[in-house]
This record gives sequence, structure tokens and C-alpha cells, in this order.
Amino acid sequence: MSRQTTQTPTPAPKEALAKKQKKKGSGLLGRIIRRFFLLLFTVIALAVAALYLVMNLVFNGPSTAARDVLTMTLIEASATKWVPALFIGEETVDEIRAGVNVEMTSDTTDTSLVVVQKDAALTSDTDEWANYPDGIRIEQIAGDTYTAHVMIVRNPEQVYMATSTDKFSISIPGKRINQAIEDEGAIAAVNAGAFNDDGTANSYVGSTPLGLVMSQGECVWTSGKQVGLEGFAGFNDQNVLVVSKTNLSQSEAEELNIRDGCCFGPALLINGEQNMEAYNDNSGYNPRTAIGQRADGAVIFVCIDGRQPGSLGGTYADIINIMVEYEAVNACNMDGGSSSVMMYRDTYGKFGEAGQVQMINNYSLLQSEPRRMPNFWMVRPAE
Repeated sequence: MSRQTTQTPTPAPKEALAKKQKKKGSGLLGRIIRRFFLLLFTVIALAVAALYLVMNLVFNGPSTAARDVLTMTLIEASATKWVPALFIGEETVDEIRAGVNVEMTSDTTDTSLVVVQKDAALTSDTDEWANYPDGIRIEQIAGDTYTAHVMIVRNPEQVYMATSTDKFSISIPGKRINQAIEDEGAIAAVNAGAFNDDGTANSYVGSTPLGLVMSQGECVWTSGKQVGLEGFAGFNDQNVLVVSKTNLSQSEAEELNIRDGCCFGPALLINGEQNMEAYNDNSGYNPRTAIGQRADGAVIFVCIDGRQPGSLGGTYADIINIMVEYEAVNACNMDGGSSSVMMYRDTYGKFGEAGQVQMINNYSLLQSEPRRMPNFWMVRPAE
């Protein structure tokens, strides 16, 4: 009995050549992809190593001033606050944070030093409001390490505290300020006080405030005298901005007749006196927001750009200097970093299309839109 064998047909020369070329092409593409990712990994590894060496040189180098500035810059940002301790330890970080202890004479605003003049005549040729009939003036300042945006609101009665919801809850995400200004129909908006932030992108970040929040005469949130909050700013029923060195309790705010306010800090100016503890603090270069008030009642908002090639950010000293330059009597630091946002409804088309909301400051390069927040300083349109 004979055995039959089956032989595989030999491919035609053209088919064999095509398969060979296809196999060769696939192998070449695979090598290109592998080499690309190897190169990318190498570049990232070298960048991380270089960054580590540079930071180690600053943290453990001969310049304590550079070390202190870098430390404060990093610990003020929720995403990088853990970095300095890796190089210098928690004890040294705490010593740097302590800063210079210089007590202020007053703990709270003397409201008699502010006399609101919202009804002053606007007909004089030298009147600063002659060219700003909507009562809002915006200017820009260039510092050594920052670009700052200053908004002056003539009538403090128009400034109030808006909230992202009627009932705060971690299950209700905070609003973005560009949505909030539209919902409120406001003419201007600036970010406000403290809120829970663990440095992640979770939906509960920005959903609930920290400390006390007063809105339109009512206490809408309080978590007691929160540890880590170093100040309070709020308007009383006479439209005077009350600044305190400590975050107030609900009963203290009600005793002061606070209508709208929130916690953050530190206090920058109280009764014209600078907070030298904050001024001398190695607070680092970061985006910053602050609120202040002049003796005539005009409200001053300041937003400093930061974390950008053209604007690294400002220190507490920088923002105090700006407030002093604009004649603030009382001023308080608000939430900063990636929260710092200033918006304005361009009534007369000074910054773009008339009637459209304009972003006055510039975002950090690390974000593509405003972050979610629970509360905002808003400005109602003038009647």
C-alpha cells in the first residue's frame, strides 16, 4: 500500500515577493515605534533626573533665600505641596513656613475709616470714573516676576458673594466661574474663598467651602474656625469691607452685620497697616487673588498671573504693594493658584465685542478652563 503525501504549492514568484515585502514593512514599522517610545522614555527620564538635580541643588545649596522661595512656591499648590519635604524634611518646611512674626496693631477693621461715596458727582474733568460709566475700571501692572490685573469697582453695594448651589454637598460639583457669571447675570466676577482640595481631579474638589461663607445676609456655610485659614473678608450692611486676621465664626460675623464674605487669608492690610508678617514671608511666586477697599468705598480686586513663561507669579509682598499703590485701607488674600480668575462683561467693548464676557487674566498653562469652585465675588450691573 503506497502512502500519498500532500505538498504545499509553491507560491508564485510575485506572491512570495509581496509577502516578503509586507513582512519586511511590518517589521520596519515595529522597529520605528519601539525606537520612538524608547527615545521618548529616555527624554522623560533625563528631564526628570535633571529636574531632580536642579531642585536638590536649590533645596540643599548655599542660598537659603532661593530654598525658601522654592519651598513656599511649591507648598502653596495642592499638587506639589509634598515635594519640599522630600528634599529638606517636614521640620525644615515648618520652620520656613513660620516666616517672620510681626504682630499687627489691629485684628479687625475699624469701619469708621471708610466713608462710602458711591453717589459722588461724575461730572468733573478730573474724575477717575468719567470714562467708565459702568463703574468698573480695569488696569494692568507689570512687575519683575508677574503680570497683575487690577479691577476697581466704584460702588461696593454692587459687590456680593455668589454660590454654586443653594445647598452645598460633596455630591454637587462646584461651578466654573464662566458659567456662574452667566447664571448670575453679573457684570464682573472674581474667585473667592477656600474650599476642599486634595490635589486630585475628583468631582468633590470645589464642591464645598472651608470656613464661613456669608451670602446676601445669610450664613450659607460654616465649618467652624477651620485650621489653616488665616483671615476673613466681608462687607457689612454699610458696604464697608471688614477684614479680620482670623476666620470668623457665624456669631462673630452676625455681630459685625456681615452681609457677604468668606474665609482665606492672610489679611494684607487692616486700617491702612501692612501685615509685615505676610510681607516678609517667603511666600513664593504663584498666581494670586486679593480683595481690598479704599477709604472712599471703591472695591479693589487683584489677580496676578502665574505659572507661565512671561509671569511666574507674585508674592504676598507683591500683592500688598499693589494694594498700597491703589490706596487700599483694608485688604485680604483670597484663594490663588489655579483658582485665580477675573472676568468682566465688556459693556462698552473696551476689550472685545461689546456685551460679551471677557477673561481678563491668563490661565496657568496647566489648565484649559476655570476650575470648579463653590463661591465667587460677583458685581451686579449698576442700576
